[in-house]
Amino acid sequence: MAQGNNQETILIVGAGIFGVSTAYHLAQRVSDPSRIILLDRAAPPSNTLAASADINKIIRADYSSSLYMELGFEAIEAWKNIPALRDAGVYHQSGWIAMDEKGSVVPRRIRENFKATNHDCVLVDMGEEEVRRAWGGVLQRTDCSPFGSYYFNQLAGWVDAGLALQVLLQEAIKIGIRYEVGEARRLVLGEGGLQGVETMAGTVLRADKVLLATGAWTSKLMSELEDALNIAHADRVERQVSAAGVCVAHFQLSEEEKETYSKLPVLVYGEQGEVIPPTATGILKFTSTTSFKNTVKTACGHEISVPVEDQLNAPRGLQEDSIDAVRARLPPLLENGRKPDYYRLCWDSITASQHPLITRHPNPKLENLYFGVGGSFHFYKFLPTVGKYVINVLGGVSNGPVKDKAWSWKSAAESERGVHESLVPKHELKDFM
Repeated sequence: MAQGNNQETILIVGAGIFGVSTAYHLAQRVSDPSRIILLDRAAPPSNTLAASADINKIIRADYSSSLYMELGFEAIEAWKNIPALRDAGVYHQSGWIAMDEKGSVVPRRIRENFKATNHDCVLVDMGEEEVRRAWGGVLQRTDCSPFGSYYFNQLAGWVDAGLALQVLLQEAIKIGIRYEVGEARRLVLGEGGLQGVETMAGTVLRADKVLLATGAWTSKLMSELEDALNIAHADRVERQVSAAGVCVAHFQLSEEEKETYSKLPVLVYGEQGEVIPPTATGILKFTSTTSFKNTVKTACGHEISVPVEDQLNAPRGLQEDSIDAVRARLPPLLENGRKPDYYRLCWDSITASQHPLITRHPNPKLENLYFGVGGSFHFYKFLPTVGKYVINVLGGVSNGPVKDKAWSWKSAAESERGVHESLVPKHELKDFM
């Protein structure tokens, strides 16, 4: 990155994992951190609507993709060793139990990757009855009929997600970045290219480079600019990343229940969903992989998916879907007619391959516009590390051929198997109304 008096001004829009991580790593490299502007719609710890602002997230390296296994191990070390995160105690190495569907090749591919990286010693194969007896018998009544194999990974765990995001953000602010509160309304284009961003309040923040770390709101922000430049449908950002939601059920546990379910590691039941151990306040989170879009038309008639602002009002169909998933995995939670205490519609930007989009816009008129989006519901774990890769893209430095290709702007002809395929939306939100 540029140094000294000629240092560029960089505007980062969005204080989720991509925005905060980039600001944190960038602040440590430049001579004048005040020329790094981080814009978010709310004061720290940032916007509560973002996927990153959650009570907890899973940390693991279990991927059938060798790229993300490598990045997962790197992230785990960062969670343990970045002083601010370590001192805050946000990472909980609970391990995880993975239940894999009958006939799935994923367990074999994961084991091959663990072996190739000399980490296979952390995996322990388990039988069904062994799983039922373990952890105080919490899974004794779980429906295991879809699953053919089980393994425990002692290296995995979870983090206090919202707190960790706040900790890293405060570190960046402490170093000297400029944090601005405001909701981005539009991207400002001038004769020389992109000038900056105008907020809803009418303030224009100008910068030499603009990084959109806007997650599920990316298409909504980009659509007016794409209309102005008459960008073809196939070349719009919606073809790269699209807003998708999942419904998450939360249970407020009693002290006795909290003690019981705290024995459980992270539970991942194949491609169907996951359960994270209760928080310090006794909230147990249950996620299914039923995903959906919310498709609308722009003023010029282009279809894009946008999040709904009300994230706590889950349609009846999604509530029923969640309850069915809970009943199959942790039926004691639903005894005596009990239901989840609250739901959340969690929105993220998802790509066809579930690789993020970490790249510069290909349009010559937007050569100073960059993206750090496409978390695809699995990227939170890279909060401590992903920023250093975004910085390389901002500076025109390669991250290596594998990462450069995976994170690039894709042509319509490119396709590959996804790294988190179960969360590709097959429904519209209205289908559950």
